[in-house]
Amino acid sequence: MPIEILRPHEQTISKKVDELEKMTNRWKAYVLPLVVDKNTGVILDGHHRHQVSIRLNLQCLPCVLVDYFGDETVELDVWPNCGRDSLTKGEVVEAGLNGALFSPKTSRHRLSDHLPPISVPLTRLLLPAVNN
Repeated sequence: MPIEILRPHEQTISKKVDELEKMTNRWKAYVLPLVVDKNTGVILDGHHRHQVSIRLNLQCLPCVLVDYFGDETVELDVWPNCGRDSLTKGEVVEAGLNGALFSPKTSRHRLSDHLPPISVPLTRLLLPAVNN
């Protein structure tokens, strides 16, 4: 997916982005896709990977698209000690669309299917996205 249509809903931790950037450069690839709501472009999982892509001036990222509201197998919870007892899918999407980001590690998304192992070279991600 093109970087410009991806919308984070959480802030990131700079140190984690630094570490992930080093690993990504070592691998010369993305090895895990982001999980994104197909209707809004809101990132559900992969905020640190998204920040790495901005640092590396990538044009697109590998993503698994889900129907966030329509797919009941996409579960939402909060991380322990995040300062919240609960969170709704509506609040997640609203944060992504209006840019009022939650603190890092607030939302915790679970999918019924595990994400596929991938290896998409950085050289490919420097090019524009292609519609399949």
